[in-house]
Amino acid sequence: RPSLDELADGVRRADRALLVQAITLIESAHPRHRARAQELLHRLLPATGDAQRVGITGVPGVGKSTFIEALGLRLAEAGRRVAVLAVDPSSAVSGGSILGDKTRMGGLSSHPNAFVRPSPSSGSLGGGASRTRETMLLCEAAGYEIVLIETVGVGQSEIVVAEMVDFLLLLLLPGGGDELQGIKRGILEHIDGVVVNKADGARKTAAREARAQYAAALRFVHPSDPHDGAPPVLAASAQTGDGLDAAWTMIDERLRARKADGRLALRRRRQRRSWLWARIDDGLREAFRQHPDVAAALEMLEADVVDDRVTPAHAAQRLIDIFRGADPDAR
Repeated sequence: RPSLDELADGVRRADRALLVQAITLIESAHPRHRARAQELLHRLLPATGDAQRVGITGVPGVGKSTFIEALGLRLAEAGRRVAVLAVDPSSAVSGGSILGDKTRMGGLSSHPNAFVRPSPSSGSLGGGASRTRETMLLCEAAGYEIVLIETVGVGQSEIVVAEMVDFLLLLLLPGGGDELQGIKRGILEHIDGVVVNKADGARKTAAREARAQYAAALRFVHPSDPHDGAPPVLAASAQTGDGLDAAWTMIDERLRARKADGRLALRRRRQRRSWLWARIDDGLREAFRQHPDVAAALEMLEADVVDDRVTPAHAAQRLIDIFRGADPDAR
């Protein structure tokens, strides 16, 4: 396997093969690999932070992959270097993932200015893979100017995605205000812009009506950035290309304005603090499960909870006391 020096140098040179190996190292759950991965990220950290980070979310069937490919191709053909991190849902039963975005984005993944990386969500909160943040940093170190993150779908957990991007775009269908009612208010307070997708053919009129309804409804939602006001709502078609340039202009202009007045830097500072605590939470949860005394008591206490012999809160406190080395019986 390549050394850390070879990996770091390869990522900086945008060597695709070494970039893929570096991402695979980042995604590995093996303890030895984690130490190497963090050292690699430490070496590459000075080369990160210059990309525009855009999250794209929406209900299943809204056409996220098609929209991202159409938008990404336009940017790539204009000379921009684009990385797409497409998070595929993992099965709750088998843990497997389809990882089909490279197939769905065949044109974009073969473009010399683009890099498409599907990653399993592994059941992580927010529809983002557990190592998506670190993968994003590797892509930035490789010189990709725009990082598009496709999320699993819309829900309260998608708020986590807003904590790793500069701009969160919500895709909606030409279905009018009824669809907006089904989206949790929490995500609406974190989005930065809306695009009514599939605004083509017989759906053009419905898309115009939906755009007006969404714009009116979003005026009553607390914006993610009060300085910007209500999120702008546009209509576009990934099939015909209509509205794609306007959609990117909306994103680009807002990001440039936030960078100019310092709001983007403040947002990223808050995100880095959030990332720190997210990793602390993950590390503590893993250490808790791997603690030998906790593991020895866990099965019995789980059975007590399931059989209604003790409350979940009581069992949880006993396990925490065991983890901390305290005497559970002294409480």
